Amino acid sequence: MERASGFRLSLEQQRLVDETRHMALDTFEPLARSGRQGRADRELVRALATNGLLERIFPTEGPPSALELCLLREGLAGGCTDAETALALQGLGAHPIVRSGSAELVARYVAPVARGDAIAAFALTEPAAGTDAASIELEAARDGDGYRLTGEKTWISNAPDADVYTVFARTTPDAGGKGITAFVVPGDAPGLSGESIELVGSHPVGRLRFDGVRVPADHVLGEVDHGLRVALGTLDLFRPSVGAACVGMAQAALDAGLAYAAERRAFGRPIREFQAVSHRLAEMSTRVDAARLLVYRAAEILDAGERATKEAAMAKLYATETAQLAIDAAIQVHGAVALERGHLLERLYREVRATRIYEGTSEIQREIIARELSGPA
Repeated sequence: MERASGFRLSLEQQRLVDETRHMALDTFEPLARSGRQGRADRELVRALATNGLLERIFPTEGPPSALELCLLREGLAGGCTDAETALALQGLGAHPIVRSGSAELVARYVAPVARGDAIAAFALTEPAAGTDAASIELEAARDGDGYRLTGEKTWISNAPDADVYTVFARTTPDAGGKGITAFVVPGDAPGLSGESIELVGSHPVGRLRFDGVRVPADHVLGEVDHGLRVALGTLDLFRPSVGAACVGMAQAALDAGLAYAAERRAFGRPIREFQAVSHRLAEMSTRVDAARLLVYRAAEILDAGERATKEAAMAKLYATETAQLAIDAAIQVHGAVALERGHLLERLYREVRATRIYEGTSEIQREIIARELSGPA
């Protein structure tokens, strides 16, 4: 796909966003509404594959394009947040295997995920190790030519329904981030159990328990004791696209606000003619465009093979905070009608809140940016 120039999308790229948003509205949203909320939706995942979207994030040659991932997530989030989440989780769960696994692991576990026949998950967070991933306690003890995993993971997207998990566990005690290893664990592994956690939004999340789950040595991703490289490399790729998803949600809220302000009348005229409303919409539009540009910039830097730690953090921070503000502002423009259960803005209001927490909280993004500004110690 042709690259954007100066963070302005080409016609082909803009068409991808628009077509994906229409597909989300017409095809994926009806499926999502009929599915089981808060659980992995296999029918929706299969539809993503059938409509050619999963293959775009699992290219046959080379790594996925960070910018294309952003365009897909922006388009999907503008029409169906459940579809956007499903696409992102397939990538997040399986990308570490593509990045650091053997050809046999990729063929066995990633190929079904890319076809929409299997559900993937990224299992990093623990009850006492969220933002501080170096504090992981899930034990991976040597057992002959493999390992035994014992402990717990929580707030894991697609748990407990996934068919394959990328799991991060401690192989060397008291070694901090240098003692963690990444493993591929099948969802039906003996000793692995879990349960769903109900959230405010419909995001599929659960906890996992590992009771001596045996993992063969050939299911290690990358090098033993260097699993955080696998985790951080994956998060670096996906962090800007979290911002892109928020841009999609914010744009949907802005579009709804503009349409309602044009049709809703008060005191004999459309409410868009009142400065309090028009200026609020102008502020929303400016912030959404600024967030979009930050997202595109971070993605382009990544696609150029360059380090984008600061830019990705800025994109994730600004876009998630902007989406929260934009959706809240759109609700204010609508008034009470937007609070009715099932209204687009009511759903977006519930869905957007988690984005300021997962894959690094807003506070952590500010810490990353501040550290990058300070330069080497």
